[in-house]
Amino acid sequence: MRTLIVCEKPDAAQRVATALDDENLPLKLESQGVPYFECHTKAGPLIVCSALGHLYGVDSKGRSSRSSYPVWDYHWAPKYLVDKDSARLARWVRVIGSLAANMDRYINACDYDNEGSVIGHTILQYACNGAAVKALRMKFSTMTERELRFAFQKLDPRAELPIVNAGKCRHELDWLYGINLSRLLTESALKQGRGYATLSTGRVQGPTLGFVVAREEEISCFVPVPFWTIEATIVHDGKTFALEYERDKVVSQSEAKMLCGECRDVLLEVKGIESHDIEQQAPYPFDLSTLQSESYRQFGFSPARTLALAERLYLDALISYPRTSSQKLPLDIGYAEILRGIGSHAEYRSLVAKLMARGVLRPNNGPKDDSAHPAIFPTGESAKKPLFGGEARLYDLISRRFMATFAVSSLKTSSRIIFNYNNYRFFLSGSRIVRLGWIEFYLPYVFDESRSLPDLKIGDRARVRDMKSVEKFTQPPHRYNPSSLLKKMEETNIGTKATRAGIIDLLYTRGYVRDERMKASELADKVTDVLSEYCPLIIDPSFTANMENLMQDIQNGASSKRLVLVDALEHLRSIMLSLAENEERIGSQLSDVVVAQRMADVTFDTPCPKCGLKLAVVRSRGTGKRFIGCNGKWQTGCSFTLPLPQFGNLTLLSRHCKTCGFQMIQARSRGRRPLVSCPRCYVTKARDASSSSKRMDVPARIASEAPSAT
Repeated sequence: MRTLIVCEKPDAAQRVATALDDENLPLKLESQGVPYFECHTKAGPLIVCSALGHLYGVDSKGRSSRSSYPVWDYHWAPKYLVDKDSARLARWVRVIGSLAANMDRYINACDYDNEGSVIGHTILQYACNGAAVKALRMKFSTMTERELRFAFQKLDPRAELPIVNAGKCRHELDWLYGINLSRLLTESALKQGRGYATLSTGRVQGPTLGFVVAREEEISCFVPVPFWTIEATIVHDGKTFALEYERDKVVSQSEAKMLCGECRDVLLEVKGIESHDIEQQAPYPFDLSTLQSESYRQFGFSPARTLALAERLYLDALISYPRTSSQKLPLDIGYAEILRGIGSHAEYRSLVAKLMARGVLRPNNGPKDDSAHPAIFPTGESAKKPLFGGEARLYDLISRRFMATFAVSSLKTSSRIIFNYNNYRFFLSGSRIVRLGWIEFYLPYVFDESRSLPDLKIGDRARVRDMKSVEKFTQPPHRYNPSSLLKKMEETNIGTKATRAGIIDLLYTRGYVRDERMKASELADKVTDVLSEYCPLIIDPSFTANMENLMQDIQNGASSKRLVLVDALEHLRSIMLSLAENEERIGSQLSDVVVAQRMADVTFDTPCPKCGLKLAVVRSRGTGKRFIGCNGKWQTGCSFTLPLPQFGNLTLLSRHCKTCGFQMIQARSRGRRPLVSCPRCYVTKARDASSSSKRMDVPARIASEAPSAT
């Protein structure tokens, strides 16, 4: 019996082939530059091939220009026919189709989630002559040899049509909403004759951008209110301790001055000492969103970068499947075996020994569950090559979190000394860790908030040394960052764990937001205003969340793809009708801000240091490379230039270099940490390094990133 196994990515195919071959030495073959593997097993030969993610996507039926709308007729087509940047995928489709020609059995071994199911199903259905209906499903959560072999022995013969239909429905709705609304916005602005700019929105992008714009409006409308805080200290046994006044805020300056006048340099009497214990349970195992949040907090990694790093670790069989909503570690993953594997690393050995000595291993599972995959955990496998950079840091975070979830709770004693003077009360607060518990296993990723208190008893006195009132102002809400926006999307149930990070990246790509603290651009404000006025439904989170629930119903068998599509298209038709009726007004509102943003996107607010005229991003006609040039070239012959990164989407940030005052830039690529730098300081450092290397007669290592200003 000849069997074809379809995997999602080449690395996954190699892992599967190696695990299933009787000698762990599959034969690597190639056709038209597309790799695949031949395995020899007792059950017969296996051919293991891979996709490169989605090989098929949604496209309009028949011929239509990119400017025509509305578009209602669509079908699934090879991506190389849909997207000119996907031309190489034609070879994958042809090779997989030829491999499938003489097969007796077909297995979908793509990732076991909605996206993986759709990828495998569409390949088997369209490239393999309808083989999807008879294909078996291989389900696994890690790329370890043991689990892959087990999954191959337990192939699921049941059709996964509900999962596939839910996934395909999501793709089709995203395409229909995205293509129609985006084309209408783009064309309405273009018809005003002010130049082209891609304007996009969609059923997930719309409300997500709405969150950012709404927060920006809150900030701009915020009126600061003054208040005063009291800062005071006492000295005991040669140590200085900061006092807290009983009220966080004093609302009037006169009251604050009076308080300071009456209490400065007086003796405070200890009237009470309070103490209580705080027990904190071990943290839950990671699901994807908490991993992304913690990775951002600890390392500053964007959600997209965290997911990309986690997928790399998964393909290397070092962690379990990362796209999971579960916070539960089932018993059958083998806690002890995983810990023994982790313990082979010197940095974890003593920690693992402490856990194993307890005898019973019981994780502190969280409330969230996922029917397809457990929480994220290290497999205990040894890396085939050393880990560096982001991969090493993320693996360490996941490993320590895994160990911490098996540890006992931590115990902290929190104490407070209460001082009185006349009618005023002051506090000294402190804490100490009585039992480290799980904290020991999660260091250095937990902050030690221990704070010692002076040895005082009731009736003792201490003199106030310094006391002053400090004027402060109430602060507006914080802007979203990629991590907090992802959390907001999850809370409101818009998008999926697989798509949220990509939507956030798209907001940057479209020029709707900039900076790490996401500041909405004028274009974002205008697009959101237009949608709010003419089709408020598209930026309503509850509308999108309801769609997500309907697609979950498809997956659970409670609804059908057809019913959900019919309902969603009725809403889209009414939205498109409202927008089309007001197309001219929408275009006039958008065109001016499109032109203004286009200029702002390429024009620096820092003047040319040579002639004082404006600097802008310019692209060379000869090489196509971008650089900073002076507008004075055509007026005064100014030749000032600065280099720019040649990768990623370039954004001019609203902050300036602390060293030289030049406007900062950011180059952002999918799955990579944004490069934030000062173009002028970069050139200065490169020049200094070059001259230094010439003096020392040794090669210079030039930093790729200048210090960023916050």
